[in-house]
Order: sequence, then structure tokens, then C-alpha cells
Amino acid sequence: MNTTSMNTTTMNTTSELTIVIPAKNEAKLIPRLLTSLTKQDYSKMSSTKVLVADANSTDGTPEIVLGFRDRLNVEVIRGGMPSVGRNLGAAHAESDYVLFLDADIELAHPSVLRRAVELARRKHLHCVTTNILCRDGNWIDKLFYAGNDLFQYLSCMHRPFATGMFMLFDLKKFRELRGFHEQALFAEDYLLSQQVARQRFGIVRGGVYTTNRRFQKMGHLRVGWLFLKTAMNYWNQNYFLRDHKYWPT
Repeated sequence: MNTTSMNTTTMNTTSELTIVIPAKNEAKLIPRLLTSLTKQDYSKMSSTKVLVADANSTDGTPEIVLGFRDRLNVEVIRGGMPSVGRNLGAAHAESDYVLFLDADIELAHPSVLRRAVELARRKHLHCVTTNILCRDGNWIDKLFYAGNDLFQYLSCMHRPFATGMFMLFDLKKFRELRGFHEQALFAEDYLLSQQVARQRFGIVRGGVYTTNRRFQKMGHLRVGWLFLKTAMNYWNQNYFLRDHKYWPT
């Protein structure tokens, strides 16, 4: 399914958490995310590896990321499309858990990371996610994300849905599932998280802030229709391999 990025399954875990952030031309927004990481009350934050998998950015994203080296244990590695970048980052991990974050979000509460790890440990969970907030959007944007959050909670009764914006995975389970499907062109986060047993899936409150740029680019109706079709095609892997023009070229 994936490239050789998953060929490091024999690594010994030596730390608790690795953070992986796929990015391409996110110079404007990624500082918000990295700053929010510096404000987390997670006691091991200073030693936690933060790997930014950069997909050949041309706007100075790598340089901006490396400017946080005095505050975070951050490194820029080779990336690609989101699934590829996430898998490449996870291949570098030597930790119990790996947290995937989107480059255009920021953590909405200073304890969300710590509580996600604690929840995963306490309940022996394979995957933990959180809710999405659209701080700067209009009421329609916020309504759509509220619907997304409701779908996440309902998914606990059927097939778990963790958003790629915030997806904490038990690293051993992540590798057992062979990571993100690198040929998936849409909803690769749902394609992976739905393979997690309901009893091993959790949602932590606190949330992440995201932008409304996807709605601005595609329109609410198209995004909503794609979301609905995805929910109806959870069983159909070929659906996820089609190009729905979700990612910019």
C-alpha cells in the first residue's frame, strides 16, 4: 500500500511522543501552530520531536520552521502529499505515540496535547482525536464544523472518524495498519481511522482552530456533498482513490 517509509517497524521506542506535520507553502499559518505547541502544558514538550515533512515549499516554510529551534525540538524532513509526509514522519518516530497535525491549525487549549496522551495511556487507546473550531469563520463555517464534530461522536458507534488535523496514534498500531494509504486522494484520515476498533478510539475536548479556506476555495455545498458521499462510501476503498479535486495542484 505504502512506500518504504513504513519499513522501520523494528525500531525500538525510546520516548513518549513524536509530532508529525505535513506542510507545503504554509509560511503564513504554520507559525500559529508551532507557537501553540510552545504553550502546551505537556511536561515532555521540550524533548518531543516535532517533524515538519515539507513538500518542496517555495515560500520559505522550512526556514520559518527552523526559526523555532530555540523553543521546540523541531526538524524539517522530506515530505510529499499529506499521506506521504505523515508516513515519512512516522518512519522517523522512536516513540510510543505519534501525533499528526495539519500545518494550518493551532491547538485551542494549552492542555489538549497532554490530555490526549493521558487518555490514550489510561484507556489503552489506539487513536485519539479532538473537535474542530473555526474561530475566524462565519456562522455557516462554524455550523459545518459542528456537524463534523457530531459525526465524530456518532462514529464511535460504528466506524471511528479521526480528523487528520489532530490524530494521535499508538505507533505500533499505526505501523500494524501500514499507515496512511498513499494513493488515497481524499479523506485518507477516515480511511485509516475507520480501521480502529471502537473500543480503542477516543475523543478529547479542547479542540483545534482551523481556517475556512477550504470553504472559500470549494464552496460549502461541494464540501458538504463530498463529506456526505464519504460517509456513504466508507466500505468502498476505490472511492478514496479517485481524484475529487480536494487538494490543490
